[in-house]
Amino acid sequence: MSSSVFLTAFFLMATLIVAIGAQNAFVLRQGLLRQHVGLVVLTCTVLDVLLTSAGVSGIAALLTDRPVLLRAIGLAGAAALAAYAVAAARRALAPAALQVAGDAAAQPRRAVLAQVLALTLLNPHVYLDTVLLAGSVGARQPAGTQGAFIAGAGAASALWFFGLGYGARWLRPLFARPLAWRVLDGLIALTMAALSASLLHDALG
Repeated sequence: MSSSVFLTAFFLMATLIVAIGAQNAFVLRQGLLRQHVGLVVLTCTVLDVLLTSAGVSGIAALLTDRPVLLRAIGLAGAAALAAYAVAAARRALAPAALQVAGDAAAQPRRAVLAQVLALTLLNPHVYLDTVLLAGSVGARQPAGTQGAFIAGAGAASALWFFGLGYGARWLRPLFARPLAWRVLDGLIALTMAALSASLLHDALG
């Protein structure tokens, strides 16, 4: 029973997190730059586990009944994503800002940690995926198997984030060219801008 619950959680979480988004784009960029990759992927994984655990414990129902709280999170997330979209657009448009992998000045650990926390915790879609969707499914599992569900979800998150962060190094030859960075940052800017607009629409709608 526990093994089937583990696999259920694993594949559910895999389908939820394997998508283009602000968090994944940030993990990819840090992986290409080889800057604080371990910190970034570990933080993303731990946050997924904590949020899924919270959902399984019953916070999913609490958030569902607090639309004002969800709206506030949505507005904060929209603002944060808009700021990161502007920063990415500037990197893409300004030739002087383009840097190849390995040449970019490393950001302080605190700054990187602050960015990954903001991109995760200020994004309502993260709560939708982990707390509400995965959490509600986990809460309905047979008694005594919730631990296996959380472990399965955590395993999927770990596999994805560590694979994305450390696997990015195989793309470094491609990103030795400034044009590739321009395209990547342009895509990141568009993705974050679209997510910001979507969150703003949902929060004000």
